[in-house]
Amino acid sequence: MPNAHIIGFGRSGIAAARLLKREGYSVTLSDRASSPILQQQQQELAAEGITVELCHSFAPSASVQLIVVSPGVPWDLPALTRARELGIETIGEFELAWRHLQSKPWVGITGTNGKTTTTALIAAIFQTAGFYAPACGNIGYAACELILGEKPPDWVIAEISSYQIESSSSIAPRIGVWTTFTPDHLSRHKTLEKYYEIKAHLLNQSELQVINGDDPYLHEKGVKSWQKACWTSVKGKAELLGDAARGAYIEDGWAIALGEKILPVDSLRMVGSHNQQNLLMAVAAARLAGIDKDAIAQAIANFPGVPHRLEHIRTWAGIDFINDSKATNYDAAEVGLTSVAAPAILIAGGEAKEGDDLAWIKTIQAKAAAVLLIGNAANAFALRLQEVNYSNWEIVETMERAVARAAELAKKYSAKVVLLSPACASFDQYQNFEQRGDNFRHFCLDLP
Repeated sequence: MPNAHIIGFGRSGIAAARLLKREGYSVTLSDRASSPILQQQQQELAAEGITVELCHSFAPSASVQLIVVSPGVPWDLPALTRARELGIETIGEFELAWRHLQSKPWVGITGTNGKTTTTALIAAIFQTAGFYAPACGNIGYAACELILGEKPPDWVIAEISSYQIESSSSIAPRIGVWTTFTPDHLSRHKTLEKYYEIKAHLLNQSELQVINGDDPYLHEKGVKSWQKACWTSVKGKAELLGDAARGAYIEDGWAIALGEKILPVDSLRMVGSHNQQNLLMAVAAARLAGIDKDAIAQAIANFPGVPHRLEHIRTWAGIDFINDSKATNYDAAEVGLTSVAAPAILIAGGEAKEGDDLAWIKTIQAKAAAVLLIGNAANAFALRLQEVNYSNWEIVETMERAVARAAELAKKYSAKVVLLSPACASFDQYQNFEQRGDNFRHFCLDLP
């Protein structure tokens, strides 16, 4: 019986372990962490014949034939580098899923920001058109869960991060979508060029490409690299890269894709020009897949939005409380703050990332009546705001205090919005951005 070792005890790791167990492998799953929840899951998997090792640092062994890596595990981890040197096959969970689902057409969505909304829109359109097309990856299912289900998908709609591309080199979607490109994850990928190359690999592997032509970096690179792609632009036909008959753009309030008027852009109830861009990319992908415009229009009209991305939680005392917990970097947070009405009370902070904060800081100066700072980045953000002579900030540390204080300040400054848009990862105080957003929601709904 061959031996497989899964690193990372998250949803994708568990799905990979169950899939390999079903295929006849002796499976061990390990994680450096431990908690009561993980210990309970450990017992459940033990009953299925899967060994789980908690508080475990992986070291390669000649007895292991296959290593499967969860997305959060660095691909250049010394133990993984050593495993590859020893000739042990080492792949990502997405690569494992691809090997089982490559007979199905995939839409692979990548980018720094906008992936989740675009993925959710595409999945909604395909499902409205009658396909079984569940979203997977960083949204919805783990990719390997689609194989474990009773019904195989008609299409795989996959949000794919740079981490997942890096460890899953053979994935070749029918349609590849690139939403945006700005500095992110540099602590892992080291250089912007390396980060770009990883993203570009997915598009190079794709049969058809849909690319955001309004993104400055992609626009600059695209003139030479992606001449035959379907380019998108919210600025109209005149600004479109490439052949307009192959592109998607907005004209007179309509989304035009592949030379055909599809639907009015105001059919989408999500605010912001960035969401119009997400809409164009989703519509373009759907038209490339042959989906008719009636199904597209119906799906967009019924689309409720994405949790944790400019998600309206409640209106309290005339103030809108909005959850943008998925804004885990400066660019996403700048887009979030730009999209809401001013003046706003902003809640920001968490585990800071590298990146250029200038546009975000300028938007704070223009639109935020006050900024409440939480998490590890609070002191650094406070100093940054002081540097630009923005004085109306407070360090409140926790989400509970942030929401209560935000409600007070919103009344004081007649603010229309309280916005959680952290510009940070969540790992200092939460397991993930979803838990952070759920915590914000809890305290918002708990306001008297």
